[in-house]
Amino acid sequence: MIYEMTVQVRVSDIEKGQKWYETLLNKKPDFIPHDGFAEWELIPGCWLQVAEGTLTEGNGPIRLGVTDIAAERDKLINELNIETFEIHSREEVPVKWGTFTDPWGNRIGLFEYKSEDEKQERIATILGGEYLEDAKF
Repeated sequence: MIYEMTVQVRVSDIEKGQKWYETLLNKKPDFIPHDGFAEWELIPGCWLQVAEGTLTEGNGPIRLGVTDIAAERDKLINELNIETFEIHSREEVPVKWGTFTDPWGNRIGLFEYKSEDEKQERIATILGGEYLEDAKF
């Protein structure tokens, strides 16, 4: 039975990488077990690890669900100076999506459910109904 997951990206400078990912994720790491390594629990049981080490080209993308992809893209362009990226949509796909690259070549994507009802249902399923009562989207 699979009950938890981690995904790892590599950066050449952990201080710069940690700061960049703190801005992307809008929070400090949840766990720093040792030098050269930081972890964020993105949703319960789903961890993003940023490790200092040899870069790997062409990995990813890691796709992150967001409530407003256009607003997140604008924020990332302004705060992290990423290149603008196109937001894609296909009629048969329930989400809009776009992909960009961090300064170390890791591909990261964002996606947003097109249906507000489906988005709220997914958030409630993953984060729990109590989260919805407190959340302001």
